[in-house]
Amino acid sequence: MAPHSKDGHDMHAAAATNIQPAGFPIKYTKLFIDGEFVDAISGKTFQSLNPSTGELLASVAEADVADVDKAVKAARKAFEEGPWPRLSGYERGRILHKFADLLEQNEDELAHLETLDNGKPLFNSKYMDVVTGVKCIRMIAGWADKVTGQTFKLDGPYQGISVYEPYGVIGAIIPWNFPIIMFIVKTASSLAAGNSIVVKPAEQTPLTALYMAALAKQAGVPNGALNVVPGFGPIAGASIASHMDIDKVGFIGSTQVGRLIMEAAAKSNLKPVSLELGGKSPLVICEDADLDTAVEIANGSLFFNMGQCCTAGGRTFVQESIYEAFVNKAIEKAKKIVIGDPFKAGVEHGPQVDEKQFKKTLDYIESGKAEGARLLTGGHSVGKQGYFIEPTIFSDVKDDMKIATDEIFGPVMSILKFKTLDELIKRANDSKYGLVASILTKDIDVAHKFARSLRVGTVWINCYHVYDQSVPFGGYKMSGFGRENGLASLLSHMQLKSIIYPLKDSPWH
Repeated sequence: MAPHSKDGHDMHAAAATNIQPAGFPIKYTKLFIDGEFVDAISGKTFQSLNPSTGELLASVAEADVADVDKAVKAARKAFEEGPWPRLSGYERGRILHKFADLLEQNEDELAHLETLDNGKPLFNSKYMDVVTGVKCIRMIAGWADKVTGQTFKLDGPYQGISVYEPYGVIGAIIPWNFPIIMFIVKTASSLAAGNSIVVKPAEQTPLTALYMAALAKQAGVPNGALNVVPGFGPIAGASIASHMDIDKVGFIGSTQVGRLIMEAAAKSNLKPVSLELGGKSPLVICEDADLDTAVEIANGSLFFNMGQCCTAGGRTFVQESIYEAFVNKAIEKAKKIVIGDPFKAGVEHGPQVDEKQFKKTLDYIESGKAEGARLLTGGHSVGKQGYFIEPTIFSDVKDDMKIATDEIFGPVMSILKFKTLDELIKRANDSKYGLVASILTKDIDVAHKFARSLRVGTVWINCYHVYDQSVPFGGYKMSGFGRENGLASLLSHMQLKSIIYPLKDSPWH
């Protein structure tokens, strides 16, 4: 179905032929297996749509069980017989640095493709997604030759050593909100460690993953070491999670699907999993915070990437003495956000990624109104085509309202009132999620008490959405487990082996 505007008019249906955007034609739409672009065995394709218009961008080869199996066999052969795991860490790092060089050389085309497929403003696609992705590759590439084990003097005439080794074949299932970054986060660490990998990009945003696969081959990643199988979660994703010849699986996405990934992994070969899942993160604004700065941070925490961010500040807690003043300034700020064509300069807010996310977000807005929250601004779709939703703010939100408990993944700010820090800490922790949290205050004692009390993987003090490739990232509770970024990410793609051998005076020598 095509999307609907708030006045009920149907959007136009997807075009019958692929759109070739000016300047950058879509080059890669087939599966990437064993170093080659190939059709799905079944011959099936699915549509990748432009969320700004609802029109067809490309028909993409649709992987199913047979295609995943083919990719896994190629990855297994590359690991068991190919050169990649036998290269020195230095050589693998050198190839990954070349991959980063190629991303930089093609950053304009990658950013253009990302905005077409995902809908985020072009500035964000280039200067956040591509640039951050390049930094991530370079960080991991630099670690590739620096992973070492330990030596142990045992109790008796024996010596012990520990060594890190790659798992073998990694399966990765990545989301649609940051397709370039998520692809790189999973592939760079896996490849740097010496693994082979099979990646399933989200069906909403498969195009940049396929483009980057071509660049990886050009950089020197051997055939079979990297495979990309676009398709749908219940078939291609489930096949990766349950495949008996995949040694570990990593998933970034919703908590609901993460649970299914764990179940499938456990029921197959008991493969380990790493999960980076949902969040409903608290942003706490204390009465001593600078109000204008607080509004700026709150705006970015929630409306960045059209709210489609697992770390979005989904619960904005404001101390009661400044509550009304904050609300008034937040409304003013939200109304100034520029919505529109993500390719136009100055546009800050593009469409939701697809019709499903568009409707889901509008449903949450309706639930907020039905449960008694005050809709202060926004709350409607924008235009007569595409999946645009106004930045939306609710006040008088209660802790048990759906807009305060559920991960919306859309531009809906929920503002809650609090009195004391102790009360706030209990309420902030009262969530099934535990991904990130932030506090804005001039009192360092308050900041540190909050930081040590919150059961989350990352706490920001007087800032938000600050990431670095060297800092481990991941969640507590139902936000998942495992860590991305830096050495922690690299080691999560390796196994630790102990080796013990006798010394000269041992009876076994």
